[in-house]
Amino acid sequence: MRRVDRKAADLGESGWNAILAPRESQQVLDQDIECDYLVVGAGFAGLSAARRLRQLDAGAGIVILEAQQVASGPAGRNSGFMIDLPHALASGSYAGESSKDLRNIRMNRAAIAFAADNVREFGFPAECFDPCGKINAAACRVGSAHNESYARHLDTIAEPYELLDATAMRDTCGSVYYRGGLFTPGTAVIQPALYIRSLADALVKQKSCQLYENSPLLELARVGERWRASSTSGSVTASRVILAVNGLIETFGFYRRRLMHINLYASMTRELEAWELDELGGAKRWGFTPSDPIGSTLRRIDGSGGTRLVIRNRCTYEAGLSLPEDRLQTIRRDHERTFKARFPKLKQVEMEYCWSGRLCLSRNEVWALGELEDGLFSACCQNGLGTTRGTIAGIVTAEMASASSEQSLVPDYRSEAQPQRLFPEPFMTLGARAVIRLKEWRAGKEL
Repeated sequence: MRRVDRKAADLGESGWNAILAPRESQQVLDQDIECDYLVVGAGFAGLSAARRLRQLDAGAGIVILEAQQVASGPAGRNSGFMIDLPHALASGSYAGESSKDLRNIRMNRAAIAFAADNVREFGFPAECFDPCGKINAAACRVGSAHNESYARHLDTIAEPYELLDATAMRDTCGSVYYRGGLFTPGTAVIQPALYIRSLADALVKQKSCQLYENSPLLELARVGERWRASSTSGSVTASRVILAVNGLIETFGFYRRRLMHINLYASMTRELEAWELDELGGAKRWGFTPSDPIGSTLRRIDGSGGTRLVIRNRCTYEAGLSLPEDRLQTIRRDHERTFKARFPKLKQVEMEYCWSGRLCLSRNEVWALGELEDGLFSACCQNGLGTTRGTIAGIVTAEMASASSEQSLVPDYRSEAQPQRLFPEPFMTLGARAVIRLKEWRAGKEL
């Protein structure tokens, strides 16, 4: 029997979720039930796995257990970029090895197409998913050098891009802060909480699966040839189980000391007034990722909750999966300084929401994905790309679990090495935090 031995902390209310209309949760698991497939976690990986299982095995009984309310966890705290191109966070300019990058691009695009099919088939709101591309924004010479290096790499793999000058950046975002940018067309920008809510509700409405929210998995035990997953007041017995819990897979006793737990932080402004939008100028909506991976991500959004700006920067290494309660006080001040430096015309605009979000990395940038024990599968460790790589992990693991002969949506997936072991503590934590501080210092105006 495996017992969950730790819980993770998420601080603050995600603005993505807060600006949406209130949602009524699905029922809590309060009885003992049976099914063919159990998916643990209703994020990008879990919901994609459930959706793919339904496509592969139309008559199967599928149950999803979610520890919180759908979209209140990491999936609803994401910045919402479904990126198709290489995006190695440990790299100075996101580039990797060309042959591996080409394979990853094909998988990423299969995941984006999968999400687009969900949007079309189920009729999600338009703001859920926008295949508009993104811009790597550069504020200083360091950032411009990263963009130039990345552009050279894109040339080697024959991927299109456009280098933007300071005028084009000002016309896009209304700020003179940026000296240039690199536009790539293949990214889809999503409202992460709305997409996750919409997919979960569609699966339930179409009677594709049963979803139980606020039903944390506490124990997992092998019972004969099946698995029994116990929650607070009920249990699910299933032939196959998919753990789609990203870094929390460690709490089930798997991949111990092999996963790095990182917290990122974001803030969202209040709704901007009409005169403030006139003063700002720029395009109606846009999305900037930083040219330096440690820098600031920004988006301008419109739709539910009106027009707002979202900023994400700062990261911390948290091996224990917990955060001090006062962490967001410091983060909010940092975000306000970053925001005002870029948008001095909007110095009167307050941050209405500030929150943390968890991601998981491995030292060798591989998934924690595959069959752990007979009938028990992991779809975890998305290496900072929860939207795209989470979707891929869900699809691939569903195909493994169903043993389907149908051609995979991601035929380029290959079994990978195990995540490498971390260095012993306290050296791992001390080293990781020192590296983060050094990278933030080097980022300069990009942060």
